Amino acid sequence: MIRPFLLAASVLVAAASPARASDWKMDAGTSRLEFAASFEKTAAPGVFREFETRMRFDADRATEGRLDVTIAVKSADMNSADVNKAISGAEWFDFARFPQAEFHATDIRRTDAGRYLAQGMLTLKGLQQPVEVPFTWTETGDAARMEGEFIVKRGAFGIGTGEWAGTSVIGPDVKIKFSVRLRKGG
Repeated sequence: MIRPFLLAASVLVAAASPARASDWKMDAGTSRLEFAASFEKTAAPGVFREFETRMRFDADRATEGRLDVTIAVKSADMNSADVNKAISGAEWFDFARFPQAEFHATDIRRTDAGRYLAQGMLTLKGLQQPVEVPFTWTETGDAARMEGEFIVKRGAFGIGTGEWAGTSVIGPDVKIKFSVRLRKGG
C-alpha cells in the first residue's frame, strides 16, 4: 500500500518540477567568429580561429539561460602576416599580456520569435564593459545554430592606442559576427 503511494507521489513531484535548461557545447569545426574594423573607411575583416562557446539554454525559458564565450585572442587572423604581427602588440590586442577574452551573460531574454538578447560583460585586454549580444536560435533535435552580430567600441577596450587612438584612419566601431553550431549535452 505504501509502495504505490510513494511511487505516485514521486511521479507527481517529478511532473511538478520545472524542466531545466539544457547544456550546449560548441561544435568547433562548423562555428565561426568574425570581426571587421574599418581602415580608411574600408572594411578590414578578420577571424578568431580559436574560441569556445557554452550555453545553458531553453528557448522557452530564456531568462534561465547562461552564455559563456572564451576567445584565444592570439588566434586573430586578418589574412596578412604583417597585420597579424602588428595586432599582437601592446597598442592593439597585446597577446602576451592578455591572451584571452571572455564574455559571460546570465541575462538572456526573448525579443521576438527565434530572437534573443544576451546582456553580459565582455573582458578584453584587461578591461570589462557591458555588451548586448542579439542572436537568433534555431534548434533541431540535439543540435542548434546561434547567429548574430553586434558592434564593439574598440576604444572602450584600449584596442588601438598611441598613434592609433584616433578614429580617422581606423574607425571606432568593430563589427562582431558569429555563427555557432552547438550540440546538446556538453
